[in-house]
Amino acid sequence: MLLLVAMYFHSNQLSSIIELVCSTLGMKIVIKPSSLSKMKTIFTQEIFTEQVVTAHAVRVAVTNNLSSNIQGFLPIHCIYQLLRSRAFTKHKVSIKDWIYRQLCETTTPLHTQLLPLIDAYVNSILTPASKTNPEATNQPITEQEILCVFQNAAGHGDGGRGQRQRHSITPQLLILYYILSYEESLLASTKQLALMQKKPKSYSAALMDHIPIKYLVTQAQKLQQELGGLHSALLRLLATNYPHLCLVEDWVCEEEVTGTLPLLRRLMLTSNTCRYTRGQLHDAFQKLPSSSPRLMRILEQLTLLSPADLIPYAEALTTSMCLLLGSAVPRRILQTVNKLWVGLNTVMPRRLWVMTVNALQPPAKLLRRQTYTQNDLMVDPLVVLRCDHRVYRCPPLIDIVLHMLNGYLLASKAFLHCHLKETADFERQSQTVSSLGLAGQPDTPEVTREELKNALLAAQDSAAVQILLEVCMPTSEEQHQLGPPGEGLLRSVGGRRGPEEAEPEGGLLSDLREVQCLICCSLHQMFIADPNIAKLVHFQGYPQALLPLTVAGIPSIHICLDFIPELLAQPQLEKQIFAIQLLSYLCTQYALPKSLSVARLAIGVMGTLLTVLTRTKRFSFFMPTLPCLVAFCQAFPPLYDDVAALLVQVGQVCASDVATKARDIDPLIARLQYLKEKPQDVLLPGGGSSKLSLPQRTAEELGRADPDVQLCYRVEATFMDIISSSLKGL
Repeated sequence: MLLLVAMYFHSNQLSSIIELVCSTLGMKIVIKPSSLSKMKTIFTQEIFTEQVVTAHAVRVAVTNNLSSNIQGFLPIHCIYQLLRSRAFTKHKVSIKDWIYRQLCETTTPLHTQLLPLIDAYVNSILTPASKTNPEATNQPITEQEILCVFQNAAGHGDGGRGQRQRHSITPQLLILYYILSYEESLLASTKQLALMQKKPKSYSAALMDHIPIKYLVTQAQKLQQELGGLHSALLRLLATNYPHLCLVEDWVCEEEVTGTLPLLRRLMLTSNTCRYTRGQLHDAFQKLPSSSPRLMRILEQLTLLSPADLIPYAEALTTSMCLLLGSAVPRRILQTVNKLWVGLNTVMPRRLWVMTVNALQPPAKLLRRQTYTQNDLMVDPLVVLRCDHRVYRCPPLIDIVLHMLNGYLLASKAFLHCHLKETADFERQSQTVSSLGLAGQPDTPEVTREELKNALLAAQDSAAVQILLEVCMPTSEEQHQLGPPGEGLLRSVGGRRGPEEAEPEGGLLSDLREVQCLICCSLHQMFIADPNIAKLVHFQGYPQALLPLTVAGIPSIHICLDFIPELLAQPQLEKQIFAIQLLSYLCTQYALPKSLSVARLAIGVMGTLLTVLTRTKRFSFFMPTLPCLVAFCQAFPPLYDDVAALLVQVGQVCASDVATKARDIDPLIARLQYLKEKPQDVLLPGGGSSKLSLPQRTAEELGRADPDVQLCYRVEATFMDIISSSLKGL
């Protein structure tokens, strides 16, 4: 009590002394602050000088089982006041051991002074007591001391369960809060620390791998009433330091795993729920496919366990995933493994992701296996996609891979941001010191570093999208079974199939179609999160055969209408071709006023290019783009006149070139003019073709002879397709 009074006198908090006296005596008495001046002199100069106070405070015993149930003024109040006044650092008294012991001696309900104590302690570690003495800081808690707290954490290793684990959760949560607060404050103070030429060390990645962050946050959520504001504070720090642990889909999945129905199922179980060991699970995996019924029984039993109880089975489950890629493995086993993985992901996502990535690597005979670490995957998230190629045709496992890819892309962004912030200020400060008195030194290092970081992140994202799009491409065998890549997906998202269309072999339930749907859903979320990714990917381009798939399966792809005019203005012919092909599918899918204006612009660009392209480039450009005019007219009939005029113009240019080679093709121009003026006469009542159209066989023969002739007949075929589709619509 005297120690606390002395500290209040040293910090001139007279109102706190009056409050302390009143609460101790249990009565409200009037004390004038002016009457305390003599007592202040006695306390601060004779009885308890500041040096005596700090030396005595560290010898005060910590409060055992500290919680909010313990009332009154405690040693923690004394230490907090001394930390705020920076008394320990002024007199070079180490307080780290006392704070560590007190954090370990805590329980619920959480004492209200603990979080302010940690905040003040973190500030005293990073911020010196005075600018003149930058070394006047407290020591941080060592990594070995932190590891001792998490030695038996349930989210790491087998862990302990029961009453002992519940009592140990409070120190673990407080130490986690300390680490996250320290890392956040370290990043926020880099500029000031650089000016003082001081660079405190951050905690290593190996240490963070031993801390079950997600499990602890889940436990804090369950104990919100007893932990006060600790849960919300942890979530805020988690969103800053570990955004990949705050995925929205994870929170949604947790409701399915930890919600009311799973809880009721567990309440109805007998006490002997865990009948199978990890060894039995591993043996059942090794004997696939003959052991499928036994493995299914084990997996179904495991689904009844809580996520924390599943942790001992995590390694056996993940290391055997490669055995599920055989053709004879039942789909129900794959789906159950996916369900168990989602449950484990709620308590140990980071360790689970690393184990899963290592387990799904290609066979050793094709590629030398490498054990990846958490840091490897944050530096290069695309490692996730370097898995066994059979995974790309296994929907339950590709769903897991997509989830990990999304998480590691976010983790990589946070990792690079922290790395840049940690190093940029110190390097800039050292460059400033080394270049003093030197003229003409570059002054934009941080701009260059930021641009390089953004370029690297954009390259990672676009590379991931391009790889996933490549996965969507069917093999020759799958192409034969499913038909064009976009047709089935169009029907699966709401399109209709005419009576004359046959259902492809395998229908819409093929593995390829399901993988395509999962990938399109993932790309949709990526495009929403950052529209610049969509722009970058479409400026890079991808196979035209995938356009029906992407336009039908990615709802957010309509944002491409914003930058198609810019893509049309690119000097590369292949980009202009891709822009027109993409626009033709977008017009069919999204017949909007904006699509109409962009389509009209595209027709104008095609007319302009006709006048400037050489003969070879004209053939390369118009052969793939003329069929797109059919889609423009189908979506927007008012464009028919513009399209017809363009087709006649293309036909005239090509026919004139052919005429110079002693082949008279003027009858073609006459037919095109007739098609433009009287399209209703083209189709006969019985649905046959008129005599105006040239037989297809002859057109192919002529096309092989000369590119201009081939282009002429492509113009005529486009005319016929437009007229046919418009008359069918009527």
